[in-house]
Amino acid sequence: MQVSISRALHTKLLALAAAEPTCEVCGLLFGTAERIEGIEPCTNVAAQTETSFEIDPLALIAAHKRERAGGPAIIGCYHSHPNGVEALSPHDLAQSEQGSIWAIAAGGRLCFWQIELPSAKSLAVRFNE
Repeated sequence: MQVSISRALHTKLLALAAAEPTCEVCGLLFGTAERIEGIEPCTNVAAQTETSFEIDPLALIAAHKRERAGGPAIIGCYHSHPNGVEALSPHDLAQSEQGSIWAIAAGGRLCFWQIELPSAKSLAVRFNE
């Protein structure tokens, strides 16, 4: 299983995580199951941003409204793990939706996961330009 992403988006996701190394940054992924075409950084509204994330509900609602109006499809989310662990945590899996794609920035790397509850499968990355 693989997903494609542009080098520019890949670099941007890593830069967003590096800009806030002690907090979990988060946002939305847009595109298709095979291709990430866009991202939207969102505010992390979790009580403990150092160890968890919660996408701002207002940003999530707005993205769903845009999607229903013909805008880009939400395919998943991204967040960072300041602890450097690239795998999904049990808390991450509990928040995830079947079939969604999750990207985790950790330790200067970006890993992608396809959610197949009750677990997830690692996705190989292919760069597109």
